[in-house]
Amino acid sequence: MGNTSFVHRNVALLSVEATVAQVPVTSDEIDDMLAPARRRLRLPKGVLQRVAGVYERRWWRDTDTGWKQGIVLAAERAMAKAGITRDQVGLLINASVCRQHLEPAVSTTVHHALGMPRSCMNFDITNACLGFVNAMTMAAGMIDSGQIEYALVVGAEDVEEVQRGTIDRLNSKTSTRADFNNQFAALTLGSGAAAAVLGRADEHPEGHRITLTEGRAGTEHHELCIGDMDDMRTDSTGLLENGIELIVDTWKDASSRGLDFKSIEHVIPHQVSMVYTRNFSKITGVGMDRIPVTFPDWGNVAAEAVPMTLAHHQENISRGERVLMLGVGSGLNTAFMEVTW
Repeated sequence: MGNTSFVHRNVALLSVEATVAQVPVTSDEIDDMLAPARRRLRLPKGVLQRVAGVYERRWWRDTDTGWKQGIVLAAERAMAKAGITRDQVGLLINASVCRQHLEPAVSTTVHHALGMPRSCMNFDITNACLGFVNAMTMAAGMIDSGQIEYALVVGAEDVEEVQRGTIDRLNSKTSTRADFNNQFAALTLGSGAAAAVLGRADEHPEGHRITLTEGRAGTEHHELCIGDMDDMRTDSTGLLENGIELIVDTWKDASSRGLDFKSIEHVIPHQVSMVYTRNFSKITGVGMDRIPVTFPDWGNVAAEAVPMTLAHHQENISRGERVLMLGVGSGLNTAFMEVTW
């Protein structure tokens, strides 16, 4: 069966902004924190760098409010760059993986912190690391239908708690090498925030036209990565192999219908690891020179990895060039969103 396809007829990405969390935490520092586990399990130093290619990740300076301040900064910059005011925004979607509680929706905290009007609908979309791309697709559909004029999509990840919990568990006397392997991915995560504003293309010729979204589900793999704010367990090999397979299936199906992704000038896949990125490049034929990478410095910033990377890379994109944002979420789900800059 083919992809789920969405054609966006009159939607533009007006701005995308990122906030990098303030506190750098190097993989060497993580190694030092894991010293008891490394000694007992005879694990070498430098595994995070060698296997994942992650040299640093970020934590927020304030563990209680840092993520919220990060969203506010990114959102205010995004609205200012788009040239709109809060009163014009009809929809705010929070797409974070991290959440401090089950209810209310994280979007309510962000809505209040930003001083958004009562007329601005708000809710969360959660789909692991695919959430931000899904939220942009949802917002684009509502703009195309005429339900709203502008949408603000936001998200922030705060991974310090899960990483400290992981380190404590691995340092316990009962942990094993198997525990290290299935909790390894949690140590590659990073904190950060992103915001994007979408509006009508015909009213914003300066905007970046969103043309289509292609999606596909592989939910037979829904148990490969399961996590909460304390503990994350991942079959890293299974996630890599089946995630790449899902991407390739989506890519091939789209190509069979005449969509040419291979020639796109800027391809921004989800930022996981060097192994994942090189596999993606090899299988799709997209050269590494067209794939901006941020995971060595930021780690895997979950749902915000793609928009943060786009925000960081956007100054290198020329008018008229095509951009492909490619998200993958545990579960598994994938979606590609094409933008003409």
